[in-house]
Amino acid sequence: MRGHIATLMVHTSPLDQAGSGDAGGMNIYVVESAIKMAAAGVDVDIYTRSTDPYLPKIVEIAPGVTVRHIEAGPFKGLSKEELPSQIGALTHGVMEIFNTLPKNFYKVLHSHYWISGQLGWMLSERTNIPLVHTMHTMARVKNLNMAEGDNPEPATRAIGEEQIVKNAAALIANTDSEAASLVSLYDACPDNVFVVAPGVDLQRFTVGKGKAEARKKLNIAADAQVITFVGRIQPHKGPEVLVRALSEMLAHSPQLRPKLALVIIGGASGAGAAEPERLKGLAKFLGVEEVIHFMPPIERNELPDWYRASDLVCVPSYSESFGLVALEAQACGTPVIATAVGGLRSAVADGISGSLVDGHDPRAWAAVIARLLADPARRVALSFGAITHASNFGWESTARRTLDVYDWVLSRGEESAIKLVK
Repeated sequence: MRGHIATLMVHTSPLDQAGSGDAGGMNIYVVESAIKMAAAGVDVDIYTRSTDPYLPKIVEIAPGVTVRHIEAGPFKGLSKEELPSQIGALTHGVMEIFNTLPKNFYKVLHSHYWISGQLGWMLSERTNIPLVHTMHTMARVKNLNMAEGDNPEPATRAIGEEQIVKNAAALIANTDSEAASLVSLYDACPDNVFVVAPGVDLQRFTVGKGKAEARKKLNIAADAQVITFVGRIQPHKGPEVLVRALSEMLAHSPQLRPKLALVIIGGASGAGAAEPERLKGLAKFLGVEEVIHFMPPIERNELPDWYRASDLVCVPSYSESFGLVALEAQACGTPVIATAVGGLRSAVADGISGSLVDGHDPRAWAAVIARLLADPARRVALSFGAITHASNFGWESTARRTLDVYDWVLSRGEESAIKLVK
């Protein structure tokens, strides 16, 4: 008999386009790991808040993986920050569905991000289904690593996260660093914290036919020097660091200007709707607007070509629980320059698959970028290292280790627990 898991991710839908609004790496994480768990014999129902009255209540996105839309609050105009006010409505909506299902239908609840964790806590208390939670990001970690112009996470979030840590049967962290933060900043019991690394789709993100073919397809000059940023355009992701770094580079080496291009792929996020325009204004002020190209979020099937076409992919985030963009780019054979924070220390093998930069000084970033652009042989060596490093991360492993956590939770609750997958 197949086991069933209820996954909760209410502030963003697995159907949303990653790279815009509140959709990002977590959306990819939930969908990819769910597909692999379903392939292993565990059906996954993903509960999310409905933001469109015309969406079907149930959408199957893969065999054994179903999205269930819950009505809570207005369909439009409700920000992520306002969602905690809908925990009661969300609990009611999910319980209405639970009450139509056979007893013990779901073996485990798995919530993603703190708002879903609050919902999971409520549901777990009402049903006695154990709760597993993945933070993805944490208020106290983000507030320790804020970008200029970024707003601090509110105390209500940190308190909510504390409550989840106290009441969850198990916590899943992306890296050892995140696990340590759960223990030191949230007083999590170390025995209940498990490290499960996210993965990368190694069938989609590959070297393919290489850089030359990708550039031909995308109409990018063969001799262009292309630096790419992929992600939501918000201060915390650090795209401003790259705009300023390019200004530093061109001030020092103006001969680079004709061939240099910074491609920023992504959309505005949350309260930062004006951030793309602000960055364009900054680029114009610094005199580099002609070398910076803003593009909307790219479909997942098209994204590998942009990674392959790039000389370097940069991830200048102020904190990251892992950094899926870094893994995807490396799987395509492109070296990554990333901030030496959080999960990026694991996602990038410093000196082997790319470079880690301490801090966000544009001059430091300019120096690292310029040095690698000027050394094609070094980039080739890093490219080989990137492919090898990324090959160690697959969603099958993520799913398998997550299922192991579920089995641990079930075995602790029942002496004769039956494993989800035999």
